[in-house]
Amino acid sequence: MRLLLGRIPAKNKYDAIVIGSGPNGLAASITIAQTGRTVLLIEQKETIGGGVRTAELTLGFLHDICSAIHPMAAASPFFRMLDLAKYGLEWVYPPASVAHPLDDGTAILLERSVEATAENLGVDKAAYQKLMIPLINDWDRLASDLLGPLRLPRHPLALLHFGKCAMRSVRGLAQSSFRGKRARALFAGLGAHSILPLEQSSSAAVGLVLGILGHTVGWPVAKGGSQKIADALAEYLLSQGGEIVTGVRVESLDGLPQARVVLMDLTPRQLLRVAGNSLPSRYRQMLEDHLYGPGVFKMDWALDGPIPWKAKECARVATVHIGGTLEEIAASESAVWKGKHPERPFVLLAQQSLFDPTRAPKGKHTAWGYCHVPNGSEFDMTERIESQIELFAPGFRDRVLARKVMSPTELEDYNPNYSGGDIAGGVQSFWRIFARPALRRRDYSTPVKGLYVCSSSTPPGAGVHGMCGYHAARRALHEMF
Repeated sequence: MRLLLGRIPAKNKYDAIVIGSGPNGLAASITIAQTGRTVLLIEQKETIGGGVRTAELTLGFLHDICSAIHPMAAASPFFRMLDLAKYGLEWVYPPASVAHPLDDGTAILLERSVEATAENLGVDKAAYQKLMIPLINDWDRLASDLLGPLRLPRHPLALLHFGKCAMRSVRGLAQSSFRGKRARALFAGLGAHSILPLEQSSSAAVGLVLGILGHTVGWPVAKGGSQKIADALAEYLLSQGGEIVTGVRVESLDGLPQARVVLMDLTPRQLLRVAGNSLPSRYRQMLEDHLYGPGVFKMDWALDGPIPWKAKECARVATVHIGGTLEEIAASESAVWKGKHPERPFVLLAQQSLFDPTRAPKGKHTAWGYCHVPNGSEFDMTERIESQIELFAPGFRDRVLARKVMSPTELEDYNPNYSGGDIAGGVQSFWRIFARPALRRRDYSTPVKGLYVCSSSTPPGAGVHGMCGYHAARRALHEMF
């Protein structure tokens, strides 16, 4: 078991080489190493993690550079197969999953209890329970079908019921299911994680899954930062005999040691850079046509105290959706898809230090947030994001000690998989998730024998869950060993 910096081991042959140490690259490496085969994981940065890195971005405070809140990780069938607590991963669960403040000074909470959530929705109390309870009861059956490649469903009736709702747009499902603005706003905030226009078919799927997870597993943070997820996975890999090399940029497949399979935790643009010369022209064209979505403009703050929310309920959660009503959030997301920068952006905000005191010195706090912007945008959204927060938390700016800003291009510079600031590996519409990065009968494979893709640009898409890597590795094991 070895972890090396800056050089590939002299050993000239492996069963598998994995390029990229995000959660999917780590999951692919572990899945193969568990079978007793030799695995080398290569990462171009000096620290592993991809989208789950943590660093001292301001004043020595700990900030999650990319992903911060982890309902998908808590629900991941792959993560649940591993005893990651043994390797230092500790989940911290706030009392409620999500808060959604409104202009009237109140907030809607996505509580762990469906009934408690419904109580806060006024006229839509019964409607919310009617929509969510059957889906929650079916979740254990749905997970295996939703968190993997498209195939004949194991539980067709459960999937059919989910699909009837999930294939609708966020706006369509919210307006047909609910009469009041509170339930509609709550669902709009959940659905906006799809990074799709809220009028687009299938955008409701992401909102439904995140709502289900809020009730079934919660929306936790990793104690000590998201980096702890990658560190625990890496320690598990090393315990299985795997090897990890950091600080090595793979320029082409030609320079790698011999291996029976190579798996790439890369999105299409990076895959073309590394493997393009070995790929058939038709497949290269499909990768070049891969559609990337909007980028994100991301901010981290060091604060001199907790965020002063008007709605005190916001202190019960690590995740706050800031955007107002369904109509306001829909307008914000629609503007982004039209190449515009919304005046009142939908802001996803995390306040991890309320529940994890390791993030900041005693009495101080951190906050993390981003909004969607056109892909590759260089427009500075700092003022608009902070003004939006200030509407629901007057005095927020007075508590800012320092801030770190990352534009879409800066995010891509930090992690090349975030092309133009797209943190989802491409547009997340239903068919694109299951058919990406290119439509093939054998998911995760490429036309080159032994070469596989295991990034968020493969099913089931974005999220810290490791399932893309797990399924890609299972495909490689089946075909090549």
